[in-house]
Amino acid sequence: MKPVRVGICGLGTVGGGTFNVLTRNADEIARRAGRPIVIEQVALRSTNPECDLTGIKTTNDVFEVARNPDIDVLVEVLGGYDVPRELVLTAIANGKHVVTANKALIAVHGNEIFQAAHEQGVIVAFEAAVAGGIPVIKSLREGLGANRIEWVAGIINGTGNYILTHMRSEGRAFEDVLAEAQALGYAEADPTFDVEGIDAAHKLTILASIAYGVPLQFEKAYTEGISRVTFDDVEQADNLGYVIKHLGISKRTEHGLELRVHPTLIPKERLLANVHGVKNAIAIMGDAVGPTLYYGAGAGSEPTASAVVADLLDVARDIATDHHYRVPYLAFSGIGDDDGGMPILPMEDIVTAYYLRLLAVDRPGVLARVATILSEQGISIEALVQKEATEGELVPIILLTHRCREKHMNEAIRQIESMADIAGPVTRIRVESLDEQE
Repeated sequence: MKPVRVGICGLGTVGGGTFNVLTRNADEIARRAGRPIVIEQVALRSTNPECDLTGIKTTNDVFEVARNPDIDVLVEVLGGYDVPRELVLTAIANGKHVVTANKALIAVHGNEIFQAAHEQGVIVAFEAAVAGGIPVIKSLREGLGANRIEWVAGIINGTGNYILTHMRSEGRAFEDVLAEAQALGYAEADPTFDVEGIDAAHKLTILASIAYGVPLQFEKAYTEGISRVTFDDVEQADNLGYVIKHLGISKRTEHGLELRVHPTLIPKERLLANVHGVKNAIAIMGDAVGPTLYYGAGAGSEPTASAVVADLLDVARDIATDHHYRVPYLAFSGIGDDDGGMPILPMEDIVTAYYLRLLAVDRPGVLARVATILSEQGISIEALVQKEATEGELVPIILLTHRCREKHMNEAIRQIESMADIAGPVTRIRVESLDEQE
Protein backbone atom coordinates (compact mmCIF):
# COMPACT_ATOMS: atom_id res chain seq x y z
CA MET A 1 0.00 0.00 0.00
CA LYS A 2 1.02 3.61 -0.47
CA PRO A 3 3.25 4.70 2.44
CA VAL A 4 2.23 7.37 4.93
CA ARG A 5 4.74 10.20 4.60
CA VAL A 6 5.70 12.05 7.76
CA GLY A 7 7.32 15.42 8.38
CA ILE A 8 8.93 15.91 11.80
CA CYS A 9 9.20 19.46 13.14
CA GLY A 10 11.84 19.50 15.85
CA LEU A 11 14.71 17.07 16.31
CA GLY A 12 15.41 17.57 20.00
CA THR A 13 14.77 15.03 22.75
CA VAL A 14 11.32 13.88 21.60
CA GLY A 15 11.80 14.52 17.90
CA GLY A 16 15.06 12.60 17.89
CA GLY A 17 13.46 9.71 19.74
CA THR A 18 10.56 9.66 17.28
CA PHE A 19 12.95 9.63 14.33
CA ASN A 20 14.95 6.74 15.76
CA VAL A 21 11.93 4.62 16.76
CA LEU A 22 10.38 5.08 13.31
CA THR A 23 13.59 4.08 11.51
CA ARG A 24 14.67 1.30 13.89
CA ASN A 25 11.25 -0.38 14.05
CA ALA A 26 10.15 0.41 10.50
CA ASP A 27 9.23 -3.17 9.57
CA GLU A 28 7.27 -3.82 12.77
CA ILE A 29 5.45 -0.49 12.45
CA ALA A 30 4.56 -1.19 8.81
CA ARG A 31 3.08 -4.55 9.78
CA ARG A 32 0.98 -2.93 12.51
CA ALA A 33 -0.17 -0.02 10.33
CA GLY A 34 -0.80 -2.10 7.21
CA ARG A 35 1.48 0.21 5.22
CA PRO A 36 4.94 1.77 5.63
CA ILE A 37 5.34 4.98 7.63
CA VAL A 38 8.29 6.86 6.18
CA ILE A 39 10.03 10.09 7.17
CA GLU A 40 9.81 12.46 4.24
CA GLN A 41 11.28 15.62 5.76
CA VAL A 42 12.69 16.96 9.03
CA ALA A 43 12.73 20.58 10.18
CA LEU A 44 15.52 21.26 12.67
CA ARG A 45 17.51 24.12 14.13
CA SER A 46 20.62 22.02 14.75
CA THR A 47 21.68 18.47 14.03
CA ASN A 48 21.07 15.70 16.53
CA PRO A 49 24.11 13.38 16.72
CA GLU A 50 21.81 10.51 17.70
CA CYS A 51 19.97 10.66 14.36
CA ASP A 52 21.29 9.53 10.96
CA LEU A 53 19.68 11.90 8.45
CA THR A 54 21.25 10.28 5.39
CA GLY A 55 18.76 10.47 2.52
CA ILE A 56 16.25 12.58 4.50
CA LYS A 57 15.22 16.02 3.29
CA THR A 58 15.93 18.70 5.92
CA THR A 59 15.01 22.33 6.37
CA ASN A 60 15.31 25.10 8.95
CA ASP A 61 11.77 26.29 8.19
CA VAL A 62 9.01 24.35 9.99
CA PHE A 63 6.36 25.99 7.79
CA GLU A 64 7.98 24.44 4.73
CA VAL A 65 7.03 21.07 6.22
CA ALA A 66 3.47 22.27 6.89
CA ARG A 67 3.06 23.26 3.22
CA ASN A 68 4.95 20.35 1.65
CA PRO A 69 2.47 18.56 -0.65
CA ASP A 70 4.39 15.29 -0.28
CA ILE A 71 3.68 15.05 3.46
CA ASP A 72 0.58 13.37 4.90
CA VAL A 73 1.21 13.85 8.64
CA LEU A 74 3.06 16.61 10.45
CA VAL A 75 4.66 15.70 13.80
CA GLU A 76 4.98 18.77 16.04
CA VAL A 77 7.48 18.33 18.87
CA LEU A 78 8.68 21.91 19.29
CA GLY A 79 7.01 22.81 22.60
CA GLY A 80 5.63 26.21 23.53
CA TYR A 81 2.54 28.12 22.44
CA ASP A 82 2.67 30.62 19.59
CA VAL A 83 4.82 29.13 16.81
CA PRO A 84 3.41 25.61 17.33
CA ARG A 85 -0.15 27.00 17.16
CA GLU A 86 0.53 28.76 13.87
CA LEU A 87 2.38 25.71 12.54
CA VAL A 88 -0.37 23.25 13.40
CA LEU A 89 -3.13 25.48 12.02
CA THR A 90 -1.10 25.92 8.81
CA ALA A 91 -0.69 22.16 8.48
CA ILE A 92 -4.41 21.62 9.04
CA ALA A 93 -5.27 24.29 6.47
CA ASN A 94 -3.06 22.39 4.02
CA GLY A 95 -4.99 19.18 4.64
CA LYS A 96 -2.42 17.44 6.80
CA HIS A 97 -3.03 15.29 9.83
CA VAL A 98 -1.13 16.32 12.96
CA VAL A 99 0.52 14.39 15.78
CA THR A 100 1.78 16.50 18.67
CA ALA A 101 3.49 15.95 22.01
CA ASN A 102 2.82 19.56 23.05
CA LYS A 103 0.65 19.66 26.19
CA ALA A 104 0.82 23.47 26.45
CA LEU A 105 -0.48 23.81 22.89
CA ILE A 106 -3.41 21.44 23.46
CA ALA A 107 -4.33 22.79 26.90
CA VAL A 108 -4.36 26.43 25.76
CA HIS A 109 -5.29 26.27 22.05
CA GLY A 110 -6.82 22.80 21.73
CA ASN A 111 -10.43 23.97 21.34
CA GLU A 112 -9.47 26.13 18.34
CA ILE A 113 -7.22 23.45 16.82
CA PHE A 114 -9.80 20.67 17.12
CA GLN A 115 -12.46 22.86 15.51
CA ALA A 116 -10.16 23.64 12.59
CA ALA A 117 -9.29 19.95 12.18
CA HIS A 118 -12.97 18.99 12.23
CA GLU A 119 -13.75 21.51 9.49
CA GLN A 120 -10.87 20.23 7.34
CA GLY A 121 -11.63 16.56 7.99
CA VAL A 122 -8.17 15.78 9.36
CA ILE A 123 -6.92 14.18 12.58
CA VAL A 124 -5.06 15.76 15.49
CA ALA A 125 -3.57 13.12 17.80
CA PHE A 126 -1.91 14.00 21.12
CA GLU A 127 -1.32 10.91 23.27
CA ALA A 128 2.27 12.01 23.96
CA ALA A 129 1.08 15.32 25.42
CA VAL A 130 0.27 13.72 28.79
CA ALA A 131 2.53 11.40 30.81
CA GLY A 132 5.02 10.57 28.06
CA GLY A 133 4.87 6.91 27.17
CA ILE A 134 1.93 6.02 29.44
CA PRO A 135 -1.14 5.48 27.20
CA VAL A 136 -3.46 7.24 29.62
CA ILE A 137 -5.34 9.34 27.04
CA LYS A 138 -6.25 6.30 24.97
CA SER A 139 -7.23 4.44 28.14
CA LEU A 140 -9.41 7.29 29.38
CA ARG A 141 -10.93 8.10 26.00
CA GLU A 142 -11.53 4.56 24.79
CA GLY A 143 -10.85 1.85 27.36
CA LEU A 144 -12.94 3.56 30.04
CA GLY A 145 -15.59 4.82 27.63
CA ALA A 146 -18.39 2.95 29.44
CA ASN A 147 -17.70 4.71 32.73
CA ARG A 148 -18.88 7.86 34.45
CA ILE A 149 -15.52 9.21 35.59
CA GLU A 150 -15.62 10.40 39.20
CA TRP A 151 -12.07 11.71 39.55
CA VAL A 152 -8.58 11.75 38.14
CA ALA A 153 -5.55 12.17 40.41
CA GLY A 154 -1.95 11.82 39.44
CA ILE A 155 1.74 12.55 39.57
CA ILE A 156 2.14 14.05 36.10
CA ASN A 157 5.42 15.92 36.37
CA GLY A 158 8.58 13.90 36.83
CA THR A 159 10.77 16.82 37.91
CA GLY A 160 8.62 17.65 40.93
CA ASN A 161 8.35 14.00 41.87
CA TYR A 162 12.13 13.58 41.65
CA ILE A 163 12.66 16.54 43.98
CA LEU A 164 10.13 15.41 46.59
CA THR A 165 11.40 11.81 46.44
CA HIS A 166 14.99 12.84 47.20
CA MET A 167 13.99 15.38 49.83
CA ARG A 168 12.30 12.54 51.69
CA SER A 169 14.80 9.74 51.11
CA GLU A 170 17.96 11.80 51.66
CA GLY A 171 16.84 14.54 54.05
CA ARG A 172 17.82 17.32 51.66
CA ALA A 173 16.47 20.81 51.02
CA PHE A 174 14.36 21.74 47.98
CA GLU A 175 17.02 24.03 46.50
CA ASP A 176 19.71 21.36 46.77
CA VAL A 177 17.72 18.65 45.01
CA LEU A 178 16.50 21.11 42.36
CA ALA A 179 20.12 21.96 41.49
CA GLU A 180 20.87 18.25 41.17
CA ALA A 181 17.82 17.73 38.94
CA GLN A 182 19.04 20.56 36.70
CA ALA A 183 22.53 19.05 36.51
CA LEU A 184 21.05 15.68 35.52
CA GLY A 185 18.81 17.24 32.87
CA TYR A 186 15.54 16.47 34.65
CA ALA A 187 14.84 20.16 35.25
CA GLU A 188 15.29 23.12 32.91
CA ALA A 189 17.55 26.07 33.68
CA ASP A 190 14.29 27.92 34.39
CA PRO A 191 12.30 25.25 36.28
CA THR A 192 9.18 27.38 36.83
CA PHE A 193 6.82 25.31 34.64
CA ASP A 194 7.76 22.14 36.50
CA VAL A 195 8.12 23.17 40.14
CA GLU A 196 5.25 25.69 40.16
CA GLY A 197 2.73 23.25 38.69
CA ILE A 198 2.12 24.85 35.29
CA ASP A 199 3.25 21.79 33.32
CA ALA A 200 1.07 19.51 35.46
CA ALA A 201 -1.89 21.89 35.05
CA HIS A 202 -1.57 21.68 31.26
CA LYS A 203 -1.78 17.89 31.47
CA LEU A 204 -4.57 17.85 34.05
CA THR A 205 -6.63 20.22 31.90
CA ILE A 206 -6.45 17.74 29.03
CA LEU A 207 -7.29 14.73 31.21
CA ALA A 208 -10.24 16.52 32.83
CA SER A 209 -11.69 17.55 29.50
CA ILE A 210 -11.59 13.96 28.26
CA ALA A 211 -12.87 12.58 31.56
CA TYR A 212 -15.93 14.81 31.85
CA GLY A 213 -16.68 16.00 28.33
CA VAL A 214 -16.06 19.70 28.93
CA PRO A 215 -14.03 22.23 26.92
CA LEU A 216 -10.35 22.70 27.68
CA GLN A 217 -10.14 25.39 30.38
CA PHE A 218 -6.53 25.76 31.44
CA GLU A 219 -7.07 29.33 32.63
CA LYS A 220 -9.38 28.03 35.39
CA ALA A 221 -6.93 25.49 36.80
CA TYR A 222 -5.57 26.24 40.27
CA THR A 223 -1.79 25.83 40.43
CA GLU A 224 0.52 25.81 43.43
CA GLY A 225 4.14 24.73 43.36
CA ILE A 226 6.46 22.85 45.69
CA SER A 227 9.12 25.53 46.20
CA ARG A 228 7.83 26.32 49.70
CA VAL A 229 7.83 22.69 50.85
CA THR A 230 10.66 22.19 53.36
CA PHE A 231 12.35 19.07 54.67
CA ASP A 232 10.60 19.78 58.00
CA ASP A 233 7.27 19.36 56.20
CA VAL A 234 8.43 16.16 54.52
CA GLU A 235 9.67 14.78 57.85
CA GLN A 236 6.53 15.73 59.78
CA ALA A 237 4.32 14.22 57.08
CA ASP A 238 6.34 11.02 57.32
CA ASN A 239 5.93 10.96 61.13
CA LEU A 240 2.17 11.34 60.70
CA GLY A 241 1.97 8.48 58.19
CA TYR A 242 1.87 10.53 55.00
CA VAL A 243 3.98 11.28 51.94
CA ILE A 244 3.99 14.66 50.17
CA LYS A 245 3.39 14.43 46.43
CA HIS A 246 2.78 17.14 43.85
CA LEU A 247 -0.60 16.01 42.54
CA GLY A 248 -2.95 17.07 39.81
CA ILE A 249 -6.49 16.40 41.02
CA SER A 250 -9.80 16.71 39.19
CA LYS A 251 -13.05 15.62 40.80
CA ARG A 252 -16.70 15.63 39.82
CA THR A 253 -18.89 17.16 42.56
CA GLU A 254 -22.56 18.09 42.74
CA HIS A 255 -21.61 21.75 42.27
CA GLY A 256 -19.08 21.41 39.47
CA LEU A 257 -15.58 20.18 38.70
CA GLU A 258 -12.41 20.57 40.73
CA LEU A 259 -9.27 21.30 38.69
CA ARG A 260 -6.23 21.80 40.90
CA VAL A 261 -2.48 21.15 41.15
CA HIS A 262 -0.71 21.48 44.51
CA PRO A 263 1.46 19.66 47.06
CA THR A 264 -0.65 17.02 48.76
CA LEU A 265 -0.28 14.72 51.76
CA ILE A 266 -1.41 11.19 50.94
CA PRO A 267 -1.22 8.10 53.19
CA LYS A 268 1.97 6.05 52.86
CA GLU A 269 0.13 2.87 51.92
CA ARG A 270 -1.49 4.35 48.82
CA LEU A 271 -0.07 3.36 45.46
CA LEU A 272 0.54 6.96 44.39
CA ALA A 273 2.59 7.52 47.55
CA ASN A 274 5.02 4.86 46.35
CA VAL A 275 5.74 6.33 42.92
CA HIS A 276 9.32 7.59 43.11
CA GLY A 277 11.88 9.53 41.11
CA VAL A 278 10.90 10.83 37.69
CA LYS A 279 8.11 8.29 37.17
CA ASN A 280 4.51 9.36 36.55
CA ALA A 281 1.30 7.68 37.69
CA ILE A 282 -2.36 8.53 37.17
CA ALA A 283 -5.24 7.04 39.16
CA ILE A 284 -8.72 7.16 37.62
CA MET A 285 -12.00 6.19 39.27
CA GLY A 286 -14.83 5.00 37.03
CA ASP A 287 -18.25 4.09 38.38
CA ALA A 288 -18.24 0.70 36.64
CA VAL A 289 -14.59 -0.35 36.66
CA GLY A 290 -13.61 1.17 40.02
CA PRO A 291 -10.07 2.48 40.54
CA THR A 292 -7.41 1.99 37.87
CA LEU A 293 -3.77 3.08 37.90
CA TYR A 294 -1.47 3.94 34.98
CA TYR A 295 2.26 4.02 35.75
CA GLY A 296 5.45 4.47 33.79
CA ALA A 297 7.94 6.86 32.23
CA GLY A 298 6.28 10.26 31.98
CA ALA A 299 8.99 11.87 29.88
CA GLY A 300 12.20 11.10 28.02
CA SER A 301 13.19 10.61 24.43
CA GLU A 302 11.96 7.17 23.48
CA PRO A 303 9.19 6.75 26.09
CA THR A 304 7.51 9.87 24.66
CA ALA A 305 8.37 8.78 21.13
CA SER A 306 6.52 5.54 21.87
CA ALA A 307 3.31 7.56 22.25
CA VAL A 308 4.04 9.73 19.21
CA VAL A 309 4.56 6.69 16.98
CA ALA A 310 1.45 5.00 18.41
CA ASP A 311 -0.52 8.05 17.29
CA LEU A 312 1.09 7.82 13.85
CA LEU A 313 -0.09 4.21 13.68
CA ASP A 314 -3.65 5.29 14.47
CA VAL A 315 -3.51 7.97 11.78
CA ALA A 316 -2.10 5.51 9.24
CA ARG A 317 -4.87 3.01 9.98
CA ASP A 318 -7.48 5.73 9.65
CA ILE A 319 -6.09 6.78 6.29
CA ALA A 320 -6.05 3.16 5.16
CA THR A 321 -9.72 2.60 5.96
CA ASP A 322 -10.76 6.03 4.67
CA HIS A 323 -13.13 6.93 7.48
CA HIS A 324 -13.34 9.81 9.93
CA TYR A 325 -11.44 9.55 13.19
CA ARG A 326 -13.36 6.94 15.14
CA VAL A 327 -13.17 8.61 18.56
CA PRO A 328 -13.79 12.33 19.18
CA TYR A 329 -10.66 14.20 20.27
CA LEU A 330 -11.98 14.81 23.79
CA ALA A 331 -14.02 11.57 23.91
CA PHE A 332 -17.43 13.29 23.79
CA SER A 333 -19.20 14.48 20.64
CA GLY A 334 -20.19 18.10 20.26
CA ILE A 335 -17.94 19.72 22.88
CA GLY A 336 -18.02 23.47 22.37
CA ASP A 337 -18.31 26.40 24.73
CA ASP A 338 -20.97 24.64 26.83
CA ASP A 339 -19.60 23.16 30.04
CA GLY A 340 -22.41 20.62 30.22
CA GLY A 341 -23.57 22.01 33.55
CA MET A 342 -20.19 21.24 35.13
CA PRO A 343 -18.39 24.55 35.72
CA ILE A 344 -14.84 24.56 37.07
CA LEU A 345 -15.11 25.43 40.76
CA PRO A 346 -13.03 28.28 42.20
CA MET A 347 -10.40 27.04 44.63
CA GLU A 348 -12.10 28.69 47.60
CA ASP A 349 -15.05 26.30 47.17
CA ILE A 350 -12.90 23.14 47.30
CA VAL A 351 -13.42 20.92 50.35
CA THR A 352 -10.42 18.95 51.65
CA ALA A 353 -8.38 18.33 54.79
CA TYR A 354 -5.24 20.29 55.68
CA TYR A 355 -1.77 20.05 57.18
CA LEU A 356 -0.68 23.29 58.90
CA ARG A 357 2.77 24.14 60.22
CA LEU A 358 3.34 27.31 62.24
CA LEU A 359 6.00 28.75 64.52
CA ALA A 360 4.69 30.13 67.82
CA VAL A 361 6.23 31.88 70.78
CA ASP A 362 6.51 29.42 73.67
CA ARG A 363 3.95 30.91 76.04
CA PRO A 364 0.62 29.73 77.52
CA GLY A 365 -2.58 30.38 75.59
CA VAL A 366 -1.13 30.54 72.08
CA LEU A 367 -2.30 27.10 71.04
CA ALA A 368 -5.70 27.69 72.63
CA ARG A 369 -6.14 30.85 70.55
CA VAL A 370 -5.18 28.99 67.35
CA ALA A 371 -7.71 26.25 68.16
CA THR A 372 -10.39 28.90 68.81
CA ILE A 373 -9.78 30.55 65.45
CA LEU A 374 -10.10 27.24 63.66
CA SER A 375 -13.25 26.38 65.61
CA GLU A 376 -14.86 29.70 64.73
CA GLN A 377 -14.39 28.85 61.07
CA GLY A 378 -15.97 25.43 61.57
CA ILE A 379 -12.65 23.62 61.30
CA SER A 380 -11.95 20.71 63.63
CA ILE A 381 -8.49 19.37 64.49
CA GLU A 382 -7.70 15.72 63.79
CA ALA A 383 -4.12 15.61 65.11
CA LEU A 384 -1.65 17.98 66.78
CA VAL A 385 2.11 17.82 67.30
CA GLN A 386 3.95 20.39 69.42
CA LYS A 387 7.69 20.02 69.75
CA GLU A 388 9.68 20.74 72.89
CA ALA A 389 11.45 24.10 72.99
CA THR A 390 14.04 25.64 75.24
CA GLU A 391 13.19 28.99 76.89
CA GLY A 392 12.91 31.81 74.37
CA GLU A 393 12.69 29.58 71.29
CA LEU A 394 9.87 29.41 68.79
CA VAL A 395 7.85 26.22 68.97
CA PRO A 396 6.90 24.39 65.75
CA ILE A 397 3.23 23.36 65.87
CA ILE A 398 1.88 20.84 63.40
CA LEU A 399 -1.87 20.44 62.87
CA LEU A 400 -3.95 18.06 60.79
CA THR A 401 -7.54 19.16 60.27
CA HIS A 402 -10.68 17.43 59.18
CA ARG A 403 -12.19 18.36 55.82
CA CYS A 404 -13.37 21.92 55.44
CA ARG A 405 -13.97 24.52 52.75
CA GLU A 406 -10.90 26.32 51.43
CA LYS A 407 -12.33 29.80 51.97
CA HIS A 408 -12.82 29.03 55.67
CA MET A 409 -9.25 27.82 55.93
CA ASN A 410 -8.02 30.96 54.14
CA GLU A 411 -9.75 33.14 56.74
CA ALA A 412 -8.44 31.05 59.63
CA ILE A 413 -4.88 31.31 58.32
CA ARG A 414 -5.26 35.07 57.87
CA GLN A 415 -6.30 35.43 61.52
CA ILE A 416 -3.59 33.08 62.81
CA GLU A 417 -0.87 34.95 60.92
CA SER A 418 -2.08 38.24 62.45
CA MET A 419 -1.43 36.93 65.98
CA ALA A 420 1.50 38.62 67.70
CA ASP A 421 2.80 35.27 68.97
CA ILE A 422 2.99 33.67 65.51
CA ALA A 423 6.23 34.11 63.56
CA GLY A 424 6.17 34.13 59.77
CA PRO A 425 3.60 32.67 57.39
CA VAL A 426 1.64 29.49 58.10
CA THR A 427 2.57 26.57 55.86
CA ARG A 428 -0.55 24.92 54.44
CA ILE A 429 -0.57 21.65 52.49
CA ARG A 430 -3.80 19.95 51.47
CA VAL A 431 -4.46 16.34 52.51
CA GLU A 432 -6.24 13.70 50.40
CA SER A 433 -6.91 10.30 51.97
CA LEU A 434 -7.53 8.68 48.55
CA ASP A 435 -9.53 5.97 50.34
CA GLU A 436 -11.75 5.43 47.30
CA GLN A 437 -8.80 5.28 44.95
CA GLU A 438 -7.02 2.09 45.93
